[in-house]
Order: sequence, then C-alpha cells, then structure tokens
Amino acid sequence: MEKKSVYWVLAYYFYTPIFDAEEYVGYHLAYCKKLGIKGRIYIAREGINGTISGTPQQMNVYMDDLKSDPRFEGISFKVDEFDHIPFSKMHVRLKNEIVHSGLKNVNPIRLTGKHLHGEEFQALQKQEDVIVVDVRSNYETRLGKFKNAITFDMETFREFPEKVKELEKYKDKKIVTYCTGGIKCEKASAYLLEQGFKDVYQLYDGIIGYAKETGGKDFDGVLYVFDGRVTVPINEVNPEVISECKKCGVKVARSLNCANVDCNEQFTMCEACSNEMEGCCTTECMQSPGKREYNGTGFYAKPSV
Repeated sequence: MEKKSVYWVLAYYFYTPIFDAEEYVGYHLAYCKKLGIKGRIYIAREGINGTISGTPQQMNVYMDDLKSDPRFEGISFKVDEFDHIPFSKMHVRLKNEIVHSGLKNVNPIRLTGKHLHGEEFQALQKQEDVIVVDVRSNYETRLGKFKNAITFDMETFREFPEKVKELEKYKDKKIVTYCTGGIKCEKASAYLLEQGFKDVYQLYDGIIGYAKETGGKDFDGVLYVFDGRVTVPINEVNPEVISECKKCGVKVARSLNCANVDCNEQFTMCEACSNEMEGCCTTECMQSPGKREYNGTGFYAKPSV
C-alpha cells in the first residue's frame, strides 16, 4: 500500500516590537519562497501572525530560524499533520495589526491576562466564580465551543469592544478568554484589563494548544480554521457535534462559503443539501449572476493580487 505524504501545518503568533516591519515583510517573503513553503503571514509593528505549511524538514528549518531571531524569543508553534498543503501560494502582508481588532492602542506586550495551560484551564473553569468567554466570530462558535462558554453574535473580532458591555455584570468574577490559537484572546484579555476587569485569564495557545495538551475534553463540535482544511476535529475524549445543516437540520460539522461571491456567507450544510443547493445558502443565491461553480468543499481560495 502506497504511503501518503505527510505535511505539517504550522500556526503561530507573537506580540513583539518589529520596528522595521515594512522592510521585514519583503525579506520574510523572499525567505519563505526560497524555503519552498506556502501559507499566509501577517507582519505589523506589534508582531507576527502566521499559518504556513510544508514538509516536516521545511517546518523545522523555519521554526529554528525564527527562534534564532532575538525578537521572537519565546515564540510558540502549534503543529498539525495533513495529507496535503492546504495553501496554493505564499503571502506575507504588512498590516496595522496582526489580528483585525480595532484596538490599536491596546498593547499585549505591556499587559495581558494570566496565561493558562490546558490542565490549568480545566481546573479553573470548574470553579463557581469563573466565566469562560469565547472571543471568536459567530460562524466559528456555532461549529464548536467549550461547554458553558459565553459566545457573542459578532461577525468579526472588531465587534468585541461593543460586546464587552454584556460582561459588565461579571466584573467581580474570574474571566477566562479563549480563541483558536491565542492571538485574539491575548488582545481581548488586555482590553478587559483596561476596562476595569480585575481577574482576567487567557487560554495559552488557544483551542489548538488545549487539544494538544488534553485531548480536547469538553470542547463540543469542531474547530474552524482559516485554510483549506476549513474544520478540524479537536475532542478525542467526549466529542459531540453541535452544528446543524442550514437546510435540513441534520447534525453536521461541515462549514462552507456560499458559492454566490456577492453573498459569500459562511454557513453549515450537509453534503447532500450542498450538492442540491449547488453550494449556495439560499435559492436566491442560486440564481445570482455572481454564483461560482460549486467545488464540492465550499472553500474558495482568494485570487492572488
């Protein structure tokens, strides 16, 4: 039997001053292309945020090289195996922030919530005076979340400051924030501290890190990821599907973007209904002139610019 190729998908972020961010973007893109890897990296003066993929050898070289730079001392990498590279290109972009938040004046380098590793998170969330807060978008939380976590109906993380009003009644509680890989909850916990919350924590390395350390116990559903995999399983201990097909209501852990490019809504739908709807979320979208040919996955890579 032919052995399948194994590739690594590497996710990471690090808040650190990069004063020459503009120049570093060009240098880093050239370096990544020379190494032969693919993915997406955002660089700003506040740090770096990336998801990249390649062979284990390429990924080890990349990790060692980045760690050798004093600016990235202490950086943590989350590694997953996949049977192919879920990216078609290598992009390195200059950004104002490494995650879109609108909180440009919030500095996690200066102050942020207390870091919790997997078992610490498990122990703390069992306490009565603890509130667990998911800071991801609604299309992510409907696919998967921790049991009893507070979620927000927000389309982007930029809406988080407005949603904090819903947490005001918990100011005397311990607040634990979490997200996919840690980058959003790092900034969210810093913002909560600035808003007068006293006892704030964050799940270190996010849901991905938690799964690596604990087997993902008590995370219901699947994890939405921002690459060609779309979703990945997290819970190996007590898994449960929580999302439902938009059309027929069957439990399904399958997310796709509407084939109508003018809509592009992210929604959950089973394979049978997706084929019937030609990858669209509504019959109106099926008739739209902006309808793309359904590719069977509902993931459409952005065109190169």
